[in-house]
Amino acid sequence: MYLVCGEALFDFFSVEPSPRNSEVEFKAVAGGSPFNVAIGLRRLGAESALFTGISTDYFGLRLRRVLAEEGVADDYLIGSDAPTTLAMVGLNEQGSPHYSFRGEGCADRQVASEHLPSLGAHVRGIHIGSYSLVVTPVAATFLELVKAHHQQRLISYDPNVRLNPQPDIALWRQSVETFIGYAHMIKVSDEDLELLYPEHDPYALVNSWLTERCQLIFLTRGKQGASVFSYQHGHWALPAAKVITRDTVGAGDTFQAALLAYLQRNQLDSPAALRTISRNQINTMLKLAVQASAITCSRTGPDLPFLAEVEGL
Repeated sequence: MYLVCGEALFDFFSVEPSPRNSEVEFKAVAGGSPFNVAIGLRRLGAESALFTGISTDYFGLRLRRVLAEEGVADDYLIGSDAPTTLAMVGLNEQGSPHYSFRGEGCADRQVASEHLPSLGAHVRGIHIGSYSLVVTPVAATFLELVKAHHQQRLISYDPNVRLNPQPDIALWRQSVETFIGYAHMIKVSDEDLELLYPEHDPYALVNSWLTERCQLIFLTRGKQGASVFSYQHGHWALPAAKVITRDTVGAGDTFQAALLAYLQRNQLDSPAALRTISRNQINTMLKLAVQASAITCSRTGPDLPFLAEVEGL
């Protein structure tokens, strides 16, 4: 099982056109990058649980219901009277999302040290990422969790930079540089790197993150496809799958879930096993992730694919 750590929220997508300028219609969809990854893992045949704060309000109850329907374990959900985070999402002409967060003081940020769980042997890996790693007190809690378990459990990391909930780039850089020190596998987008390190060559930067500990780094580049950097096997890239893009919401989360699901299905979900992975296995998991994220792009909102759909390609 993977323990996925981070926010659970509702995305409010604007529905156009509205009948009057004084009205804005929205479609609310359960989301948050870690929430999506946990569900994506289940849909791709892997066991997952979500470690986050969940509100007792109407939206929080709906989030719990979605997780239950998808088969995500609820053992690590922390109930809270704080409200559910809401993200207002508008899409540009290319289908890329623009977020406006209402999250200060909300339930997913309230996870503190006293909520840290004891983990049984069935928890093989921990996935961390997104803005939960740059807001208090939850960021410090997840860092404490990773420090306690990085020696014996696979740590995967996706910065998933979102400046609306935390606009301080220096804080984001500090967080990234801290968490890559514990990660065995990293997924990062070219957009993340452009925001964080605009004056750095992305390929050189990603290469510098590879160590004997951090064996794999995946760089997603939208319509340009994706690249992989392996400590043992070098660097190569695959083109994006051809698809009519509805929007890109959830595509990165799908990519992440596909990578982790492959490792679990092939018993490579530990630090020691990851050091034994072959070039062919890496290429197979990269293809799987590219295909899975393309399916999500062909749909509206974070509607992540099932394993049968991906294998059908």
